This record gives sequence, structure tokens and C-alpha cells, in this order.
Amino acid sequence: MNRPVRAALIAGGGLCMLAGLDAALLLLGLPAPIRTDRLGQMHGILMVLGFLGTVISLERSVALRRRWGYLSPAALGVGALLTLSPAPVLLGQLVLLAGAVLLVAVYAALWQRAHDSVVLAQLVGAVLAAAAVAVWIRTDVPTVLVLLSGFIVVTIAAERVELARLTLPAASGDLLLAGTAAIGAAGAVSLVWPAVGGRMFGVLLAVCALWLATHDVAVRTIRARGLPRFAAAAMLTGYAWLLVAACTWVAAGTAGTGWAYDTVVHAVFVGFAMSMVMAHAPVILPSVLRVRLPYHPVLWLPLVALHVTLAVRVAGSLAQAPFYRVGAVGTIVAMLLLVLGVVTSSRLPAHRVVTGVPATTSEPTTAGQQSTAGEAR
Repeated sequence: MNRPVRAALIAGGGLCMLAGLDAALLLLGLPAPIRTDRLGQMHGILMVLGFLGTVISLERSVALRRRWGYLSPAALGVGALLTLSPAPVLLGQLVLLAGAVLLVAVYAALWQRAHDSVVLAQLVGAVLAAAAVAVWIRTDVPTVLVLLSGFIVVTIAAERVELARLTLPAASGDLLLAGTAAIGAAGAVSLVWPAVGGRMFGVLLAVCALWLATHDVAVRTIRARGLPRFAAAAMLTGYAWLLVAACTWVAAGTAGTGWAYDTVVHAVFVGFAMSMVMAHAPVILPSVLRVRLPYHPVLWLPLVALHVTLAVRVAGSLAQAPFYRVGAVGTIVAMLLLVLGVVTSSRLPAHRVVTGVPATTSEPTTAGQQSTAGEAR
């Protein structure tokens, strides 16, 4: 698929992110550029499926190298935006469901190239996303929170396992697949017994965070310079937030309301997932769009801002203090700074990167998945 089409799909995901940030301001009771009846209700879907889902599925479609694969990111982006339109919400939900099912098909095609357990784990993660959308049509977002979280965590964990295979035990892929199956079981249990399923998921998240933090190549590259150090810092802080979410789920059981819900949602999807987006942006965006995006220290600004302001938000939510709004607005600003940082970095001279294993190379190099990161190097 040519670069303009990829750019349009990225733009659709970016538009979902901007709409999601606008919705966040509405939920905080603050002035927002756009106000609609549905916008606040769709905040989570816009950020998780509209933005993160579009980015993940686009990167996988690039790896697949088949035109039909691009229907997945297109459907996820369009479906999320349709939930804000005057059309029935069900229309957007059905388009989102189609996008998630297509993502399952993309992973199935990738798995057929090389029967890799890591790819199979990602396929199961996509099934969790499809199941979340299907159940959400009849319920609400908090009900499917474990399923949505499982999709994001499994997808990112699988990519990190792929990178660290040379330093991991030979059975690490099978271990990941078993863990993914357990996460799927926790998601299913959470639909019937939220407290039981939530605590199961919390334990699994804790194991995942500690295992990744111990074995990830970021543990070594944090001592490097330039891009490897930046990416390593983003990944290790992301694992720390995943552990925060795990402990909260174990302590609270169900995370349907109040401080527990606010903490797990933002620890997983902001502290963990957005930190990983920052870590991989200097590699993934050039590989997808084939544009120059050299590393520059300006990228540290949104990374530091994201984690500091998220800590303020979580502390304020736990203390039920009004200053949590300061942290919440700060995380919105940090995400906007990320966009500004990417644009600025693309126009500034590149800084030298220490040679060695790059911490941001998350693309598999097996026959099952084409290495799009390799295109960027």
C-alpha cells in the first residue's frame, strides 16, 4: 500500500486520539474545543480502539504486505469516529467489531507464514479485542475493561518477547502463549464474576510486568545513550505502571468505579501503553510512513511530563483530592507534546545513537512477520 494511504490511516488514528483527549476534558468538567452528547461516553473507545488499535493494526498490516490487511486499521479508525456521528451508535460498534475481526485475520495470515507461538499469542490478544467490542454492544466499557486491557498488554508483551528471544529461554514463546490464554480466561471470568476475574487479571499483570522488566533488553540499553536509552527509560517506566495497575486490581478486585477504575485505566492505557508508543515512535513511524524521524533529546520532554503528571493524577485520585485534575490535564498536555516532539524531531539534526542492540526494534524477524523496523534502519 502506498505512503499516502498509510498516512491517511495514521491520521485517522491521530484524529481519534485528539477526540479522545477532547472527551477527557469534558469528563473532567473543563472547557473543551468540541462538545457533543456522545463524546464523553466514547473517551475510552476512542483512545484504546480508535487510536491504539489503529496504530497496532496498521503496523501489523504493513508487516503482512497484503492490501486487504489495511481494512483493519481503516475500520477501527472509522468505526471509532462513527460512534461520535449522528448515526446510531450501533453502526460504529459494528464497524469496530469488523476491524477487530479483520485484525484477527491479519494475525492468522502472519501465523500461517511460520507457526510461531508469539504470533499466536498476538492472535489471541486480537480475539480479546473482538470479544470486548461484541460484549460492549450489549453492556458498557467498564464491563469489558479486562478484555481491552488484555488486548493491549498481550500485544505489547509479545513484541517485547520477540526482541528478547536471544536472551530468553527457548520456551519463552510457549510461556507467553500460556500466559495469554490465562489472561483470556480472566477476561471471561470478569464478565460473570468481576471481582474474581479482576484479581486473577491483576496477578497475571504483576507476573507479566516483573518478567518483562527482568528480561527485556531495556535493562541493558538503559546504560546506553541517545535513542536506546530513551526507549529503555520509556519501557521500564511503562512496566512500573503496569505493576501499579496489577496491585490495584488485586487490592480492589473489581475496578468498575471510583479511584480503582481511574487508576487501572490510566496506568494501563497511559502509563504503560502510551509510554510504549513513545518508545517505539522513532522506529515504527518511519517504517510505516517511510519518512525521516531521527532521535532528538526533545522527545524526553513529553516522556517525563507524561509520567510526572500521571503520578499526580493517581495520587490525587487515591487521596480524593482536587489536584488530580492538574495531573489529568498534564497527561493531556504530555500527549500533545508527543505529537509536537515527533514533528520537531523530524526537522532537527539527528543525534548520534550508540551502536549495539537498539531498544526500539520491536519487529519480529521470523518468517511469520516481516521486519518493518528493518526498513527504517
